[in-house]
Amino acid sequence: MSHREPIIRWGIIGAGRIAKTFATDIKHAPHASLNAIAARQLAPAQVFADEFSIAQAYGSYAELFADPNVDAVYIATPHSHHKDQAIAALRAGKHVLCEKPATVTPQELEEVIAVAIQEERYFMEGMWTYFMPVIQKAQQWVAEGRIGNLCHVKAEFGFSLPYSPDLREYDNRLAGGCLLEMGIYPIAMAWLFLRQDPDTQTVWHHSAENGVEDDVVILNSYGRDTATAQLTTSFRCKLNNYLTLIGDEGTISIADYWGGREATLYRFNDSVDRFNENRPHQGFNYQIEHVSLELLAGKLEPGCVRWEDSRAFQRQMAEIKTRFWLRLYPKSAG
Repeated sequence: MSHREPIIRWGIIGAGRIAKTFATDIKHAPHASLNAIAARQLAPAQVFADEFSIAQAYGSYAELFADPNVDAVYIATPHSHHKDQAIAALRAGKHVLCEKPATVTPQELEEVIAVAIQEERYFMEGMWTYFMPVIQKAQQWVAEGRIGNLCHVKAEFGFSLPYSPDLREYDNRLAGGCLLEMGIYPIAMAWLFLRQDPDTQTVWHHSAENGVEDDVVILNSYGRDTATAQLTTSFRCKLNNYLTLIGDEGTISIADYWGGREATLYRFNDSVDRFNENRPHQGFNYQIEHVSLELLAGKLEPGCVRWEDSRAFQRQMAEIKTRFWLRLYPKSAG
């Protein structure tokens, strides 16, 4: 790439684990550069900047939003802060890629989208899995009829995370719980392959000591002649963590699908095709490059993780939360 080729200059707010993945993988996105990092205090931002050779470190998010050398902001903070920070960045004239879940409620999402439209700035939820080559290969196989009619979508995302009220993942004030933290991935997979809300839904959940959900099982049906989805997420135990797409003529299986590297196509018990990606990175660069190219093309609404997709995630998670409440207080249903 020549130095004259245009790039999008990125800044990150939040200097935690997911921000480090972004900072590592952006080096593999030809049309992107990382110009700034901001944390709530300057010291951790400077440590982060030193580790990743970032020119500018800030001790407040507002300073990064005001930086004229930043075109787009990646928000890598707790879920509960996403709405206000996304709006602040958009109002400061920045384009925004916000780590999933984009917001905590459907109403919050609408507020952010309204500001993006008003300010004529780009906003996308960071569902990086949609950009993974293995997922796109699975979509291709399904579209080609390689597994026949899709009958079942099974998706799991669970890792053991022992309860502690001090952990962000269990903190009610930070929108804790396994549904928003990890359950959005299985929900996003069912939406990607079925593109509809369920007709009927059964939800089971278990709560940690402070009432935050730490285990959720969801069974969706999508009409008599369509499909079902079996979706599971957990902090209580490590799940098998597969995406399995089962048709009446074959099956697609992807391990650790959110960042998967291999997809296998089966006809009955026989493996008949395999897609393997040997990559030197975790895969965030696909999303970063896609967004950067859309921004360079002048697009203001994402073409892959669309606003309609984010609305579906929020709509479905809100409905599942309602079912948590009904299970705890069944008499209120009447």
